[in-house]
Amino acid sequence: MWAYAGVRISKTQQFARRFLLGLSTAGLSGLMIYPAYSAPAAVTAATEIPFDIPAGSLAQALTRFGRQAGIQVSINGDLARNARTAGVSGRMAPNVALAHLLAGTGLAARYSGTNNVLIQKTGSAIALGPVRVGGTATHQDPTGPGVGYVAENTMAGTKTDTPLVEIPTSIYVITKQQLIDQQPQTIQEALRYSAGIYSEPYGSFSSGEAMGSGGAIMQRGFSTQQYVDGLMSTSLTSGEPTFLERIEVLNGPPSVMYGQSAPGGLVDMALKKPTDTPLHQVSVGFGNWNRYEATVDVSDKVTRSGNVRYRIAAIGNTQDIQTNYNRYRRVGVLPSLTWDIDDKTSLTLIGSYSYTPDAGENAGAQYPTRGTLITDGYRRISRSTFAGLTNWNEDSRSNAMFEYQFNHKFNKYINFSQVLRYEKTRQRDRDSYADGGVDDADPSLQYYTPEARYYSSESIAFDTRLHGDIQSGSVKNTWVVGSDFRHYDYNQNNIISSTDAVIDLYNPQATQFTPCMSVSSSSGCNVRGYNGTDSYFQEGVYFQDQIKWKRLSIILGGREDWFTDRYQTYRYRGGGNNQSYSQNAFTWRAGLIYNSSISFAPYFSYATSFTPQDSTDWQGHLIAPLRGKQMEAGLKYKVPGKNILITASAFRINEDHYLISDLVHTGYSEDAGRVRSQGFEVSANANITHDLRVLASYSYTDIRFAKSNLTAQKYNPYTGEYYGANVKEEGKSVPQVPRNMFSVFFDYTLPQSLTRGLGINWGLRYVGSNYFDKVESFKTPAYVLFDAGAHYDLGEATPLLRGLKAQLAMSNLTNKYYITTCGFGSCFLGQGRRVYGNLTYSW
Repeated sequence: MWAYAGVRISKTQQFARRFLLGLSTAGLSGLMIYPAYSAPAAVTAATEIPFDIPAGSLAQALTRFGRQAGIQVSINGDLARNARTAGVSGRMAPNVALAHLLAGTGLAARYSGTNNVLIQKTGSAIALGPVRVGGTATHQDPTGPGVGYVAENTMAGTKTDTPLVEIPTSIYVITKQQLIDQQPQTIQEALRYSAGIYSEPYGSFSSGEAMGSGGAIMQRGFSTQQYVDGLMSTSLTSGEPTFLERIEVLNGPPSVMYGQSAPGGLVDMALKKPTDTPLHQVSVGFGNWNRYEATVDVSDKVTRSGNVRYRIAAIGNTQDIQTNYNRYRRVGVLPSLTWDIDDKTSLTLIGSYSYTPDAGENAGAQYPTRGTLITDGYRRISRSTFAGLTNWNEDSRSNAMFEYQFNHKFNKYINFSQVLRYEKTRQRDRDSYADGGVDDADPSLQYYTPEARYYSSESIAFDTRLHGDIQSGSVKNTWVVGSDFRHYDYNQNNIISSTDAVIDLYNPQATQFTPCMSVSSSSGCNVRGYNGTDSYFQEGVYFQDQIKWKRLSIILGGREDWFTDRYQTYRYRGGGNNQSYSQNAFTWRAGLIYNSSISFAPYFSYATSFTPQDSTDWQGHLIAPLRGKQMEAGLKYKVPGKNILITASAFRINEDHYLISDLVHTGYSEDAGRVRSQGFEVSANANITHDLRVLASYSYTDIRFAKSNLTAQKYNPYTGEYYGANVKEEGKSVPQVPRNMFSVFFDYTLPQSLTRGLGINWGLRYVGSNYFDKVESFKTPAYVLFDAGAHYDLGEATPLLRGLKAQLAMSNLTNKYYITTCGFGSCFLGQGRRVYGNLTYSW
């Protein structure tokens, strides 16, 4: 039953309209909202008019919108019931205002003429946060999914809810919509289009972790760390994209707020939490390499008032990978509960468990240079070649996590926030690694050394802070005082066989070899390896003040860190090591940014970093902690009236005591002195229209050994030998870091007059060449990759399929054979064409 209201209505009609509105939101079939006064002349979609609609009931907000815009709005009453909106205020086009009113509701507008619009359920009910329009009252959730490809606020840069255009450093947000459109399976894949990030230097990994891959993500030329909800994560599986609401890339030293971290920055991931509006979604997927996947994401109220809400996300996945005899399987669940205790206090509990019986990484994607990089006179080694032993091929992992987030507002000046996470990880790994060629003239035959690793870890991280706002005339201070700590314990048992297996890489087949791996002296195995334990504790005390005066924002912050590490190793067949050491450091940062009246925001910042090290040189001397310093200048531009954010920055980073592998003394590191990374980045995130979203970035990173006394011989990849006199490393490029990277990605939903409900996307990724070693012997070549995809809302074809959406995502569309990096006579191969499709149902 539909209710109508005329342009001029009587009291009886007003009563009838209100009565029918109440009935429809209680469960009648539909509701149509009309202007409550004489409609103005028709406005076009581009005409900007003033809106003032407060937060509250969506049904009431749509009624106000209809009156203010002179537009007839129709909505099914079941959809309007209990739905809420954050409101909108400012001068803008009606279609823009309506889109913001519907943000986060899982609803979308379908226009049927200039002054008629029907509100319907979208095909993918994404819990998008409300947005700020024209500098007025509405506001995005700083840990939420963002809107389209644009996020406006963040907690990651300052641990306070701050607009990106008021932070004097480079921060890039990968929104939920970007994750949906690109369908990455790992964190590395999700970061492919981010400025300043080289996310796959060691090829493609399957299991989703960033930290666990050992430098598998490079940020401004430095190895990065993985954070989850603002706390460092030691989990091997916490980077499951299905469990994430957004990913944030903080480029530059973040030590003041986060403690030990590399000067290149960090990657922070926000886990899914209960949504304010109900969310119900399931999907089934399929792809090449026998991939099958199912996911669930459900969020709803527990109590009638909605002050207690829950969310459950889960995934089951099985697939082969591009390398023969390897598989990837995972099951995982992420339940969460939010309790708004009162209007000033909230508590969120999050737990997760994931089990990955096959991580799909053994033998990786590492092969000799001859047959990959060098094909002059050598046959190319296929990506499907399994360089390992089929009966010695296992990588299983399990991870459990518990987290709570507590917030309380004492008054308008003081707030209290606390986050705690506990993680426990176990890993069992049996594989083999390349140990050189059998015959230098024939690269097809290679020695492979069997190895077994058993690893377990426990960690607890805790962050407590007081923060608030103080207004003094035209000056506003947002202050933070806090303390955090991390405690981490791990045990590792690493056994290496003394007998190698010979594998023919040009004749890939199931190679079986049973190594003797007993550590007993009577076994005669003569294995190598060690049993080791490590326990470290880091505590930091930090402060920060964000000073805002008119259009100028200034950030000042400092931190003192204390770090203690105790580790013990027992080497099989000889010796051990038992050490304890402590390090401490003070780090600070300062920056300013000016938001001009024309929306340009130039900024400058200076920041330092500290990373303790537990590595020793071959003589047993502990290497000093890493100390970094960065200067950064940039410009941010938020296009007025548009969801377009452009960031440009230039930076210079110096880091002392940079670690490299000791080529003479295998298994040890050496202090390379100072490295200098300098360059610039440009990034754009844009919702051009309601149907067109665009990402683009360019990164230039020149990282070199700035001060070093080390020397090394050059390497000839054709002969596999070092040659000539030693060359000084100072002034040479740091290996395995591309100098130039460029990417662009867009998603476009075709106009309804062409093909209603159909959308396409396309992406390009260019990664420049990078050097093999520390003396620039030769380069790994640049490569260009293409990605493509499509999505179709089947509900546009027939109402019977409302809520059902089909999607297809393809990476490396041309199936290009490419090499990511090379080093020490071997190279890593990139991922071939990956095809993934799914069906998603939302209700």
